[in-house]
Amino acid sequence: MIDRAHTETTLWRTAVSAFSYYPTKHIDEPGYAVGEDIAWCLEPLSDIDHTELARLSDLVATAIMDPTAHRTALTKELERLADR
Repeated sequence: MIDRAHTETTLWRTAVSAFSYYPTKHIDEPGYAVGEDIAWCLEPLSDIDHTELARLSDLVATAIMDPTAHRTALTKELERLADR
């Protein structure tokens, strides 16, 4: 079972990353890569299966870049993981 606090931390970190993200951020901040934000968001869940982590990575990435369209899918997946 995954600790709910870890899934909540992942969701919070994704929200922070989404709030500060914009498409040209890598131009304004040389060296910025959205992958670093994704890794930071998923760090609390680093003990889960690599297949699930890859799936979550995709969900976090899309939620950062377009939270309005993708936050529900990420939230549901995190809830599913916490309820196992």
